[in-house]
Amino acid sequence: MQDLSLHVLDIVENSIAAGAEKIKISINEDTARNKLILTIQDNGMGMDKKTLTRALDPFFSTKKTRRIGLGLSMLAQATKEANGSFHIKSKKGKGTTITATFMHDHIDRKPIGDMTKTLMTLVATQGLDVDFLYKHHKNNYTFIFDTKTIKKDLKDIPLNNSEVIKYLRNNLKKEFKKLDERSNK
Repeated sequence: MQDLSLHVLDIVENSIAAGAEKIKISINEDTARNKLILTIQDNGMGMDKKTLTRALDPFFSTKKTRRIGLGLSMLAQATKEANGSFHIKSKKGKGTTITATFMHDHIDRKPIGDMTKTLMTLVATQGLDVDFLYKHHKNNYTFIFDTKTIKKDLKDIPLNNSEVIKYLRNNLKKEFKKLDERSNK
């Protein structure tokens, strides 16, 4: 995968397949500490100890449609290539938390990529049934995108309405632009 946003999309799709209804995605860029920390937490079915020990094996998958599971192993490899670390915490029936830490300025760290596109893909396809909480912190600036709050504000208008998607996409683009502008001061 070319960038971290694609890893996020893949892992969140796994969370949804595992029955998650609430998914938290957090990116913390701390350039002073030279760290980028990506965390994805869900309330899906979780993994038992046996499944958890095999989760990073690229030739293991719980999916019946294919016999390989490259998503987690590829993200774990990406963290190693950028002098980072990878951790999975999961409990059967409670959910899973994945934390990928990277050296922020490492030459081999994958770029974050188009998180707007990733988030809009998730909202447009799964936003009616799943709540997404995205938090992005970079140095002195943070923004939060919370579909639960947005749904509440929209009342009877569905989250996947084309006008709503267009508005959310434009708003996210503005927030990412502010993130870059304000965090570089």
